Amino acid sequence: MKTKFIIFLAAFLLLVSCGSGKTFQSFFNNHKKDIGVTAFQVPNFMRALLTNISPEINNLFGNVKDFKFITFNNISKQKQNLLINKMNLVTDNNFTDMLRSNQPEKTKIVSVKEDGDVVTQAIIFNSTLAKTSVFYLKGRFDPNQIKKLSDENQFENLSNKLIQNYKISPSTKNTPGFNPN
Repeated sequence: MKTKFIIFLAAFLLLVSCGSGKTFQSFFNNHKKDIGVTAFQVPNFMRALLTNISPEINNLFGNVKDFKFITFNNISKQKQNLLINKMNLVTDNNFTDMLRSNQPEKTKIVSVKEDGDVVTQAIIFNSTLAKTSVFYLKGRFDPNQIKKLSDENQFENLSNKLIQNYKISPSTKNTPGFNPN
């Protein structure tokens, strides 16, 4: 009996330790302090910032439970390959690729987790040497809306507008703002 328990325990530990364990949160935490990185995580109480960006984004963010993005500027080819490989580990963890384009000059990945016909998590990854950006959304979304926003580069526009909002003093805005000073 004791031998069976030990074999069971060893097999269980082996199975648990072999899982990739790569999540977007671990990717985000491992890179948010890198030099040349801009990382943005929107706490629940600041979601009002997102609703003023565009009607499409407003519709999307009504269902958001978690939103993060991280950008890497002017990276080397080696760093780009490292980021692509790390993102592959994350998306290999039960995500389904809606789009994957691997070109020498640009890699684009739109990968989702689904519950029936609803997207519950989405990762939008765009990588060039000039700029690599990753968006993570958790909530309940229409997959066609995610694809449309990705195709129209709305996520890139969103990152630029969020950074602009960050730099604007809260006294000039009606919504909660960020002021780094």
